[in-house]
Amino acid sequence: MEEIQHRTVEANGLNIHIAEKGQGPIILFLHGFPELWYSWRHQIHALASLGYRAVAPDLRGYGDTDAPADGTSYTSLHVVGDIIGVLDAIGADRVFVVGHDWGAVMAWYLCLYRPDRVKALVNMSVPFSPRNPMRKPLASLRALLGDDYYICRFQEPGVIEAEFAEIGVDRVLKHFLTYRNPAPLLLPKGNAFGDDPATPIVLPSWLSEEEVHYYTTKYQKTGFTGGLNYYRSLDRNWELTAPFTGYQSKVPTKFIVGDQDLTYNTPGSKDFIHGGGLKKYVPLLEDVVVMEGVGHFIHEEKSDEINKHIYDFFQQF
Repeated sequence: MEEIQHRTVEANGLNIHIAEKGQGPIILFLHGFPELWYSWRHQIHALASLGYRAVAPDLRGYGDTDAPADGTSYTSLHVVGDIIGVLDAIGADRVFVVGHDWGAVMAWYLCLYRPDRVKALVNMSVPFSPRNPMRKPLASLRALLGDDYYICRFQEPGVIEAEFAEIGVDRVLKHFLTYRNPAPLLLPKGNAFGDDPATPIVLPSWLSEEEVHYYTTKYQKTGFTGGLNYYRSLDRNWELTAPFTGYQSKVPTKFIVGDQDLTYNTPGSKDFIHGGGLKKYVPLLEDVVVMEGVGHFIHEEKSDEINKHIYDFFQQF
């Protein structure tokens, strides 16, 4: 099997690492937290073999891409600026886009800001979130889910990083990557994951120790702050996107989520996805797929099915 190629491109003032393979129409893969380009390894090989050029960057703050020290430099405008810079650097005009978790969030923003650069979108896990002009996101999350809710716990710089350092990078990653509880993720202070640190974490069949080790080596080098800065930009994104209140994402879209995903089980999410809300804000939504018995890291857990969903949808274009 041909190897995945790695290089660094200069984009939006940063050195951005990309992994790529194949020839043909470009599919841009955008990862989430706590992940890397590597979380798309199955899709890169599969879609390259089916006649596409698969390109997966480490987003700013992650892996081998630069991580600006200023925590305010992780807004949607910064990240979409990076994405446009990457597309320009690789000579791509319009591309197919696949996103998951924070990558899905940034893909939605990309379709808001620069729909001219996106042929079609497959987004996973995180549905489009219309801007509520009356309330900032963090206030809403605290009121609904409390101060121990993981997004709220991520807000104060340095605090959760210190707790993660005490737990250990490898164990923190295993906790996140194996999380399957559809209930809200709570991280109480002093006992974030609520378990005995001496108890080994059993990996699922779709994730090996070797694969976790790849993530661990990268996060041991970078720490978690870059990825956490995306969560710390929630209210800043809200402030910056005031002109886009009520705006629609007008890109042909397929949305996929696992029924055990914590995002799908967030209060109000199912009603929004299935009750017409998602279609209202994404009028070119062509399909919603809910995969039974599947958790958050859907593209790794059910890689073959996801590869087929991506291929079948993009073939229409």
